[in-house]
Amino acid sequence: MHQFLPAPGTLAEPPDGQPFPPHAVMPILTRDGYALRAAFFPLAEGIAAKGTILLLQGRAEFIEKYREVIGELLGRGFAVVSFDWRGQGGSERLLRNSLAGHVEDFEDYQLDLEAVIAAMKLRDLPQPWSLLAHSMGGCLALHHIAKGNSPFRRAVLTSPLIAVTGLGGSMAGQVVSRMLSALGFAIWRIPFGTDVPRLRGPFEGNPFTRDPSRFGTARGWLEAHPHLGIGDPTIGWVAAAFHALDRFGDDDFGCLSRTPVLMLLAGADTVVLTASAEKLALRLRQASAMVLPGSRHEILMEQDEVRALFWTAFDAFVPGEGQLERKPI
Repeated sequence: MHQFLPAPGTLAEPPDGQPFPPHAVMPILTRDGYALRAAFFPLAEGIAAKGTILLLQGRAEFIEKYREVIGELLGRGFAVVSFDWRGQGGSERLLRNSLAGHVEDFEDYQLDLEAVIAAMKLRDLPQPWSLLAHSMGGCLALHHIAKGNSPFRRAVLTSPLIAVTGLGGSMAGQVVSRMLSALGFAIWRIPFGTDVPRLRGPFEGNPFTRDPSRFGTARGWLEAHPHLGIGDPTIGWVAAAFHALDRFGDDDFGCLSRTPVLMLLAGADTVVLTASAEKLALRLRQASAMVLPGSRHEILMEQDEVRALFWTAFDAFVPGEGQLERKPI
């Protein structure tokens, strides 16, 4: 049963009063009938375009959280597209309890991506296209480009979800989640889970960022617009995630990909396993990885010195159309 939230027709009003860049928000319908909220950020008239960036969020995120990043991409000459995955942000929720993060299969997220790509093609957005993806978005980006024939020329992944840290990522956690999901408990929340978004917690000891200002801004969005948030995932979401992560271990994973990938990894990540992402980068065709020392999970929400390293790597890896075709002398 589809569950709609009273999502706004535009982006939510910034809690700190700083306006969004010009944008157009539109609903996009997936092939299996779910409504997504997408936003298209064009360049100002007269600015030469270097291409288009599709920004893929992590679990429990929403378009508004990336306002600063969207502005920085526009300032670099890239048009920007972003959207909320099914089940979160301003997109359609999957359960009666709209605060429960749920999906039956990570392949369902690929239907979201497919629908947005189709909308991008209809708008004839500036080429070349590249991906910027965080955490769960990085996992889904890798699955997308592994199928081959991707329209994206480059992919930059921050803290991609390749493996989970702690007890939740252990073999016991995998077995239990899959067993409970198979027994009919898929839509139940994980044990000791809560409806409260993790960003609503205190800054002290948070696993996301060491920057109190950016943490406060992200938290402010949810305080001002609580309908954008979701709580902990369901057992079914966790089981689906493990199924998707298993695919990274297959010998043939990525053999069809022709999209160069840069993984920027957090040196102090306690959410996903940085070492697993490094190992995968070594195995994949045209992939590389760089660890940003001291960074927590959300590199793009981190302190200025970490973000400066990120943007230096991004600017070197994602050139414009003319730069991309230029060969070294």
